[in-house]
Amino acid sequence: MAMGRSLAGPSLGRRLEANPFTWLVPVAVMLGVFYLYPIIDVFRLGLTNASLVGSNEQYTFATIRAMFENPSLLGILWTTFLFTFGSVVGQQIFGLAIALIVMRGERRQLPGMVALRTIVLIAWVIPGIANGLIWQMLFSEAPFGAINSVLRLMHISPVAWLSDPNMAMVSAVLSNVWRGTAFSMIVFYAALKAIDPTLYEAASVDGASGPQKLRFITLPQLRAAILVNSILVTIQTLNTFDAIISLTGGGPGRATEVLSLFTFNTVFRNYDLAGGSVLSVLMLAISLVLALFYASFLPRREASE
Repeated sequence: MAMGRSLAGPSLGRRLEANPFTWLVPVAVMLGVFYLYPIIDVFRLGLTNASLVGSNEQYTFATIRAMFENPSLLGILWTTFLFTFGSVVGQQIFGLAIALIVMRGERRQLPGMVALRTIVLIAWVIPGIANGLIWQMLFSEAPFGAINSVLRLMHISPVAWLSDPNMAMVSAVLSNVWRGTAFSMIVFYAALKAIDPTLYEAASVDGASGPQKLRFITLPQLRAAILVNSILVTIQTLNTFDAIISLTGGGPGRATEVLSLFTFNTVFRNYDLAGGSVLSVLMLAISLVLALFYASFLPRREASE
């Protein structure tokens, strides 16, 4: 029997174990069905005149031409840039500041650091729609608006947070920064934990001040974390539309209508499935270009890791 098994070669189970592609096939099929197929279908729909209410689908380039010739597109891209730039910069600054405060407090064993992290994380777990509603009540220009009420108590004129086009963008950025700062704080907190403390000890021996340690030790050591966080926060912000639709609805006018909200309105309010697919492909292209741009600044050694 033993001689028969040796002549027949390794069993089917061992041959399957020895070939890694056997185990990769189910994963590849799952990724193809759940991730690759929708992307391919969006590209296909962008080359049609498909709508949510029609059944006569035909392939045409007219949809692409119509979307790129839309006179509103340039303004919406500029609005998207302002919203994304303000959100990414704000989340980076506040996330790093809170992470530094927490790290400094933990080194000095100050009480309340866990509570501070918890409070920041609460904003992160709030759904986007709820986040928009919360800030809508805070920014409300009605007598019950919380922020304007505080301003009145301080004898300061109320601010048109949501009805003024310029202030509406500021309000949208503030609400998005408030919600997304927790993610940046987590990234920077983990990166700060990985910095060798002997670097700070050596700097202290040399008489370096706090700002000098931040400039010459902390920020260079956080370079990879800052770039990776920039990629993630940028993509997340580009896809944000739920908080805006509940805060301003894209208004006043189209002052806060970003590309993701424009895509949503094109599909679900104009029933233009093909146009929404073209805009989705445009969002994908913008995200990929920005991700590659950030990744080009990553340190080579850390990028390969």
